[in-house]
Amino acid sequence: MVKFMLNREPKNFDGDGETPLLWVIRDFEKLTGTKFGCGIAQCGACTVHLDGVPIRSCVTPIGALEGASVTTIEGVSGEEATAVKAAWVAIDVPQCGYCQSGQIMSAIALLQSTRTPDDKDIDAAMSGNICRCATYHRIRQAIHNAATSMEG
Repeated sequence: MVKFMLNREPKNFDGDGETPLLWVIRDFEKLTGTKFGCGIAQCGACTVHLDGVPIRSCVTPIGALEGASVTTIEGVSGEEATAVKAAWVAIDVPQCGYCQSGQIMSAIALLQSTRTPDDKDIDAAMSGNICRCATYHRIRQAIHNAATSMEG
């Protein structure tokens, strides 16, 4: 049995320890905001925070999470989350929206570590997130807007 926290709630998983975290989140916990994209940690659609660090849940075995804290798009909160979500809506970032939960989770993690990122910081932090609709310019602008809104 694996005991961990999911969105600040204690959870127990009594299945195969090799089960990817993504499937525990989606199939067992019924939280569908985290998406399956590629299954090989290359697209970023499955990004969640593990103890505050963005990871790809599609390749993370649940057995490695004993005592860890996982946050999904449904549970993310705080100043950075509020600013990113507001910026995403204000400039209408999503087109199809499929990748956006992963994009948002990566953007929040960036702003938690770098309060005023430049384009290079943003490109580096977001490089593992693919947007099939190519809204990269709006994503970058939303991150800049979120950082500015947190300044004052």
